[in-house]
Amino acid sequence: MLIGCPREIKNREYRVGLTPESAKELVRHGHEVWVESGAGLGIGADDGQYRDAGAKVLERPAPIFADCEMVVKVKEPQPEERTQLREGQILYTYLHLAPDPEQTADLVKSGVTAIAYETVTGPGGTLPLLKPMSQVAGRMSIQAGATALEKENGGRGVLLGGVPGVMPGVVIVIGGGVVGFNAAQMAVGLGADVTVLDNNPDTLEKLGIHFESRAKTRFSNQANIADAICSADLVIGAVLVPGAAAPKLVTRDMLQCMKVGAVLVDVAIDQGGCFETSHPTTHDNPTFVVDGIVHYCVANMPGAVARTSTYALNNVTLPRALKIADLGWKEAMRRDPHLAEGLNVHAGRVTYPAVAEELGYELLPVEQALA
Repeated sequence: MLIGCPREIKNREYRVGLTPESAKELVRHGHEVWVESGAGLGIGADDGQYRDAGAKVLERPAPIFADCEMVVKVKEPQPEERTQLREGQILYTYLHLAPDPEQTADLVKSGVTAIAYETVTGPGGTLPLLKPMSQVAGRMSIQAGATALEKENGGRGVLLGGVPGVMPGVVIVIGGGVVGFNAAQMAVGLGADVTVLDNNPDTLEKLGIHFESRAKTRFSNQANIADAICSADLVIGAVLVPGAAAPKLVTRDMLQCMKVGAVLVDVAIDQGGCFETSHPTTHDNPTFVVDGIVHYCVANMPGAVARTSTYALNNVTLPRALKIADLGWKEAMRRDPHLAEGLNVHAGRVTYPAVAEELGYELLPVEQALA
């Protein structure tokens, strides 16, 4: 299979779909790999390293979109990339379609076969291709929130860990999944006063056992969320409904009780955000203020730590890429139902139920797409 990896063009996105090591592994399996010049510079990988791995380095992305059978990326294709996608081509990347009707319409129009990292499943309903970026984003959310809390950046001027004789900052984490767990770990490590809310009793029990007295747990409902955020210096939105738009758990009215200069970090912003007042921001301008509350809503947080993120991502995406390339996408999905969950769009039809329901498309069942 001819596989292409263009340079990411989203604002401040330094990750890359294939590391030189991943390119070498694909070549070792007998595939041909084309990489756009400069694609790996954000992780410290120059063109020479890709050539040494057996890849062909191209000066422009156009031939990759025109000729490659599979395009491997990190972030969703931007508008100028979507116009170059074509029928019969495989797109393998993060998509987050439910809150993005324009992208969905463009992918449907293109006829491309789009496989989304974030909906590929694992045993027990896990999301193995989303997990490493959720781990990174959860940990980064505390770093980002701590920085936003500094007075110079519009925050309350609170040090999360406090100092002897001064109370630590209060951190509220909404959602106890991978993002929330990693955020809580970082916040506890800094010495903050941490509470995690979740609506799954089993999750709360696991968190309680893990953190013991170092973090508190609380059942998540609207009343408890509204009460918890009133005392918060930092609120982390860590809610995920796989493939669907995130629920708006914090309304604008709820902000009225919060302390001026408190910070909201919306890690769910890729799926539309879990705060009513959220909208996507970039690393260039990461924050904005609503009713005195600082919002951090960068949609590609892990891109700021590109090397760590790229290698963590490739560890989980490469094995599936090899399956797709070695067997073809249909046979790979027939053999691996978990991979089949990643199919979101095929030949002008939406194939993922949550996306079809959210955006009003008639669903093409994956079984029919594989027939």
